[in-house]
Amino acid sequence: MSAYGSIATPTPKEQLTARSYAMPNGLCVTTHPVHGSDTDSAIIDYFWKVFNQELAEGKTYPQEGPLTRDEFAAYFFNSVTIVGVLHEKEASAAQFPTLKEAMGGRSIEEAIAGCYYIKPNYPGRSSHNCNAGFLVPPVQRGKKIGGALAESFLYYAPALGYRSSVFNLVFENNVASLRLWDKLGFQRVGLIPKAGRLRTGPNGAEEYVDAVVVYKSFV
Repeated sequence: MSAYGSIATPTPKEQLTARSYAMPNGLCVTTHPVHGSDTDSAIIDYFWKVFNQELAEGKTYPQEGPLTRDEFAAYFFNSVTIVGVLHEKEASAAQFPTLKEAMGGRSIEEAIAGCYYIKPNYPGRSSHNCNAGFLVPPVQRGKKIGGALAESFLYYAPALGYRSSVFNLVFENNVASLRLWDKLGFQRVGLIPKAGRLRTGPNGAEEYVDAVVVYKSFV
């Protein structure tokens, strides 16, 4: 789902594999690349529900929901998506090379930590700039999972052949996200005044919120 239609992706530099990220709280996230239709339908269903809840809150993504399942799958699972699995103690990617093994028979709600897509931000001669969208279910928030997923993005995006990343709309009310990208060396390269009509006012009232354009070079 892109304003530019279907966009060819760069040539990957290497085969994507599972990785492991320990967190300061003693928990661990293993990350697992999945490719569109190869993804377990139950996992897509789960994230579809989580994403529509996020849209209903109206504070982080620009879309007005709800999306149909096909619309969501085209948006989040049309290219490469990285799915994170939560572990109660340190775990290596070698222990859990596949998403199924990492889940270890646990329910999706218990095991799945979050996900994000990686795809071109622009077409053709600018398709080496990627974009990503992150989603952490409410039940998993407050565990520093977003930081682990963001750190994994710094590996997977260049491995897929992208030379840089552009986040078009990081709304100013999303303070935690902006702080995270600052910490990881991203640059705030632009400000779009009143770019979002979000439900951030008193009692969920809509108001117009500025958005920051965030950039990082991988080369």
